[in-house]
Amino acid sequence: YSSPSSSVQSELRITTIKQEPYTISKGTQLEGFCMDLLSEVAKKLGFKYRVQLVKDGSYGRQDDNGNWNGMIGEVVRGEADLAIAPLTLTAAREKAVGMTKPFMQTGISILLRKDISEGSGFFDFLTPFTAETWVGILIAYLGTAASIFIVARISPCEWSQPQSEQNRFSFLHSLWYTAGALTLQGAGPHPKALSGRVICCSWWFFTVVLLACYFSNLSSSKSSESAQLMVKGFEDLANQDTIEYGCLAGSSTLAFFKNSNNPVYRRIYEHMERTKSFVSSMDEGVRRAKEGNFAFIGESVSLDLAVARHCELVRAHEVVGMRGYSIAAAFGSPLIKNLSVAILQLSEAGELAYLRSKWWASSCIADRTKSSPVQLHSLKGMFLVLSLGLGLGALLAVLELTSKSRRGAVEQRKSCCTVLTEELSLRLRTSNASRPQENVDKDKEKA
Repeated sequence: YSSPSSSVQSELRITTIKQEPYTISKGTQLEGFCMDLLSEVAKKLGFKYRVQLVKDGSYGRQDDNGNWNGMIGEVVRGEADLAIAPLTLTAAREKAVGMTKPFMQTGISILLRKDISEGSGFFDFLTPFTAETWVGILIAYLGTAASIFIVARISPCEWSQPQSEQNRFSFLHSLWYTAGALTLQGAGPHPKALSGRVICCSWWFFTVVLLACYFSNLSSSKSSESAQLMVKGFEDLANQDTIEYGCLAGSSTLAFFKNSNNPVYRRIYEHMERTKSFVSSMDEGVRRAKEGNFAFIGESVSLDLAVARHCELVRAHEVVGMRGYSIAAAFGSPLIKNLSVAILQLSEAGELAYLRSKWWASSCIADRTKSSPVQLHSLKGMFLVLSLGLGLGALLAVLELTSKSRRGAVEQRKSCCTVLTEELSLRLRTSNASRPQENVDKDKEKA
């Protein structure tokens, strides 16, 4: 591009407007995204500048007589050489002044409070735990039921006479008993043997901690869902009448909806005109969105800033009407080409992205309105305690049976291993044990 000395004056008059975070006051100085951008561009093009705030506090709108106000008007009248601010690149402005390549892309989106931006699903009650955690809980449940079933058969304290007595813990009853403990309801009869009680205590401890984690996470994930309305985009907004919505009066956002042929956008515009739900400033739109029952329609980068500053707000994912923010100069000015090249160089070097992250940094420490699902590794201590309990219960059952086998071996004058093998074989293959308890009651009645 042409050398700076041939196309740039010694000191340029820059007009801007106060808007966070583009231009903000700090003492007697101005700072912000646009001020940093201006400094970088001035370094590349080698010019000095003097910044002044626009006199009428407007961006630039054309009246019925064709006259421009705001920053655009000052550039048109020669009161300023450049206007650097979040000036939207539009056809009308391009006809009146020269506009550079956009230094930032934006669009139109929706700002809502978090409690009306997300709806509930049918299976939201499963969200406190991840899928892996639910699988782990199912395996723990089946493993505990199987352990109770096996220990109740092995332990002589639980089942003293396999030949004549009915085992109270069939596999189905073991499943029912374990499920009852999981829901804190209980399902008798309870184990009599120490081995079975150790397993049950381990399972009870596991379920108490598990339920505490579940309800704690469920309550925190549901606390923000005071309204069940789902608003993900403009079509959802147009198809409901529960919450009010509006945009900045006289803005390019309003012009977009007014001039659109899209039926959804036309309905939104007609609704705003009918209800006169316009706001006079960005701050008012953010305030009404924070109060609830109001969706503020505005430019996405401005809404992103509001989300970064106010943790209870969220921006809808849908962005329409993409446009850019540009620097304005006098029509036909030789500055336009050089400024556009400088902006492209800053973009390619990652400087614009850095400035965006610097001035749009979120002040939200943590999002406490919705907690993340509990991961399986977070509950590894619970599963370890349960596993130790199951293992200890099984060991105690074997010791109980071994003790009885040793006494039987002395009485029968057989080796302990032989008696133990016979006991295990009898207890694990006796068909009587698999009959439900009701059959035993019927047999007693018949007798």
